[in-house]
Amino acid sequence: MSFHYLESADDPRVADYTQLTDVHLRKLREPAEGMYIAESSRVLRRALAAGHRPRSFFLAEKWLKDLADVFEEYPDVPAYIGSAALLEEITGFHLHRGAMAAMHRPAPVPLPELLADARRIAVLEDIVDHTNVGAIFRSAAALGLDAVLVSPRCGDPLYRRSVRVSMGTVFQVPWARLDTWPGELAVLKEHGFLVAAMELTPDAVDVDVLAARNPERLALVLGTEGAGMSEETLAAVDLAVKIPMRPGVDSLNVAAASAVAFWELRPRD
Repeated sequence: MSFHYLESADDPRVADYTQLTDVHLRKLREPAEGMYIAESSRVLRRALAAGHRPRSFFLAEKWLKDLADVFEEYPDVPAYIGSAALLEEITGFHLHRGAMAAMHRPAPVPLPELLADARRIAVLEDIVDHTNVGAIFRSAAALGLDAVLVSPRCGDPLYRRSVRVSMGTVFQVPWARLDTWPGELAVLKEHGFLVAAMELTPDAVDVDVLAARNPERLALVLGTEGAGMSEETLAAVDLAVKIPMRPGVDSLNVAAASAVAFWELRPRD
């Protein structure tokens, strides 16, 4: 195994792990460099199990034994080892979840291929909070969605916070980033999807009403919190759908709402 013990935070070999707390920098840099960070031993193992390829490993010495089988499987991948203080200096935060890995970002799945056999998909419009993105993916994986699409301005599902919040389930759900928005909703309709927006509009139908229709193919569009869904998107969808609530409460967090809707709108046959 190629073990390398770090002595300086300026070591150029660990450039993949620098400034991990700078969200703006990392969400631009990681896709451009074809990589992402898998944070925690559990997430790292799930990434490997999904067939993703590691560029390097990054950890404190105390985690070597726990990951001995991983290092044995990838003997040519360098593992960079340092003290807790040095690793924190490099990344910008204290590592307490085991090892990290810099992973090669998998090739995008072509949209027609992703839609070919799908019956239930989620579409995320401009959800920039990576915690919500990760939580939605976790619900999508748990509740059997076939795919997730994200708008051009949506947060990166492979940003480390999204990956961590999803507990690595983001690796289980096929996903793609759309090139145009909301124009590509027309592609979903061409593939036979009923496109429904989760939005509180005057004509929105209750989620159980839509569930009773049991559409053969359904794409559920979820919008960002605060501003809500854009007028252009609402004009492009087939209908709006809402979760009935008690008086005085107008909405759920988008991640919580997604879980309710994914379960209620699952295929009935």
